[in-house]
Amino acid sequence: MHEDRTHDTTAVPAAVEDDHHGEILVELTGEQGETLVVSGERIPRVVLTRAPGAEIDDHIAIGTRDPRHLTLTVDGREATIKPGRGRLSRRSYRVDVRCAGTSYRLVPDSIPSSRLTRNGKRLGDFSSGGDRRVLAEWRAEAAVEPRDAAIGYALAAAFGTGGQPMWMMAVETVSEFLP
Repeated sequence: MHEDRTHDTTAVPAAVEDDHHGEILVELTGEQGETLVVSGERIPRVVLTRAPGAEIDDHIAIGTRDPRHLTLTVDGREATIKPGRGRLSRRSYRVDVRCAGTSYRLVPDSIPSSRLTRNGKRLGDFSSGGDRRVLAEWRAEAAVEPRDAAIGYALAAAFGTGGQPMWMMAVETVSEFLP
């Protein structure tokens, strides 16, 4: 589902020009890539940090899906983050955030992309292979706020996007056991 990440902390931040929010920078920092920072002139700064000593999964840019080992701040305020366990179904790869009374969810809806919702309403679609490069396509009828964009980019960069359908995962699992 995601590309292997590297721990090159000297890498230049990945930059993207968002149609609504201007230039957005995504940076993975720290000796072992334990901090992901999303920033831009027209969005609040989002910082997602993995706790020291947490077991690292190289298939996840931030290194873990365990909410006990993750802290999230949006514009300096603490938010709650709860990634799903990431098992067989696409929905298990969802990531939920609660920030200033608002609920966000990033959930895979196709092989390459995930949709972002705010309080259950779809805002747009994100795609990222776990390499800090994120593309967002906002729905024309959605009133996307700067905080929505900042959180969406952070989640897509930290956890990647997309997922295979369950039947495809089952076929791959079975084929691993065949000679």
